[in-house]
Amino acid sequence: MSGVSKDKTLAAGEEPIIIVHPHWKVLVPPIAVAVLIVAVLLVAEVTIPFGKTAPVAPLVLAAVALVALMGYLMIPLLRWRTTMYELTTRRLRVRSGIIVRLGKDIPLSRVTDVSFETGLLDRILGSGTVVVESPGEHGQVRLTEIPHVERLQARLFQLVEDERQRSVLHEGDD
Repeated sequence: MSGVSKDKTLAAGEEPIIIVHPHWKVLVPPIAVAVLIVAVLLVAEVTIPFGKTAPVAPLVLAAVALVALMGYLMIPLLRWRTTMYELTTRRLRVRSGIIVRLGKDIPLSRVTDVSFETGLLDRILGSGTVVVESPGEHGQVRLTEIPHVERLQARLFQLVEDERQRSVLHEGDD
């Protein structure tokens, strides 16, 4: 089985180069809200006089807060975990979706331009947006919240150039 990837969704001879999830900064707002929910719960537990007549009230409050916390944290975490950007030797693959999976593949031979954008916070955290242009229905694809954006953009550009040279060599064989 030499030369065959363990990933059954890749074509023969196709090898994965880079596989990334969105940058971890997308998880900061849900985690901040989770900390806020815990803080509000603790303040409520201490300041609200439940008394002996309502011994179940603190438990109900804690259960409601826990359910809210899990719901608010799990969806973004699952969305982050199930979103994947994969660069292979032949194409750029985007996969996302928690229950319903969405996929988009862009053959490297169709890519006409690769660029990146970073804001101030993105530059500090090492993330950004990769913009891939190709003719046809794909047009311009924006891959947001990419970690190590410059490294991915440079590697993608190099693979696009390698694919162009390979196609020129194959045309010369004809």
